[in-house]
Amino acid sequence: MKIKEVDREEYLSLGNLACAGCPETLGFRHVLKALGPNTIVINQTGCLAVVMQMAVPKVPHFHVLFENSAAVISGIDDALRVRGKREGVNLLVVAGDGGTADIGLSALSGAIERNQDFIYVCFDNESYMNTGGQRSGTTPFCARTSTTPVGKVIRGEDRVPSLRKDMLEIVAAHHIPYAASTSIAYPLDLIERVRKAAAVRGPSYIHCHSPCPTGWGIDTSEVVNAARTAVQAGVVILYEVEAGVRRRTKRVAKRKPIEEYLRFQARYRHVLDDPEALARIQKDVDERYEAITAALA
Repeated sequence: MKIKEVDREEYLSLGNLACAGCPETLGFRHVLKALGPNTIVINQTGCLAVVMQMAVPKVPHFHVLFENSAAVISGIDDALRVRGKREGVNLLVVAGDGGTADIGLSALSGAIERNQDFIYVCFDNESYMNTGGQRSGTTPFCARTSTTPVGKVIRGEDRVPSLRKDMLEIVAAHHIPYAASTSIAYPLDLIERVRKAAAVRGPSYIHCHSPCPTGWGIDTSEVVNAARTAVQAGVVILYEVEAGVRRRTKRVAKRKPIEEYLRFQARYRHVLDDPEALARIQKDVDERYEAITAALA
């Protein structure tokens, strides 16, 4: 995809209540550009719910609870079908990792099982940033959060490294028509994946890695670099699952060491001088990277 192919229209009004450098707002802007004006947005509780009090989308949008966004979009899908107005309308859910991997997982799974026709975009900043940065089901190993602090006894998130939830694989296991991982550092790829998701009939899922400058302790000027380094280090693997076929969407010629990614983030400051912790994190990233990429075309 080329820049000239991106919709020049802005579907998100200017000005918002997001933290400075918020990549989630930027990602949402790109998602709306991918889908265009014939879109209905369901926004569950989270950072974007606050943002959209000012940055109002120029499309119909509804703020719903953490747990029921997939249920609400299901009702809209069914209602439009009954009224004969479903054709040509994109139904979009935008959510965070807490509402997706934790609180709203059962509703999402149910909506997929019913074969509802919608696009679900999860902006993953790896904790509950809207309510103070508490640990979520996607918080990575050793990360400092408000509920996994760093001290003499607790050293950040202490689960076994590989136990964090892999939402793309969880959703793909439902035999969903289309799912893909994306990153705010690669906007053209994000737009292209969302367009592909909109083109299929039935449920589709986009997981977008979205570093949080406030919660992660990243300088606002380095947010996109941090997100790009996550891909280059193999922490985030960009690929799609279409009709059960896995295909890489971004190749990394030579992966960077995990330390280069962690150095952007204050939440990992306590492990940068801990060779044992760094080795455990690197080992986990290497093992997952090899397991996922081995199955990619």
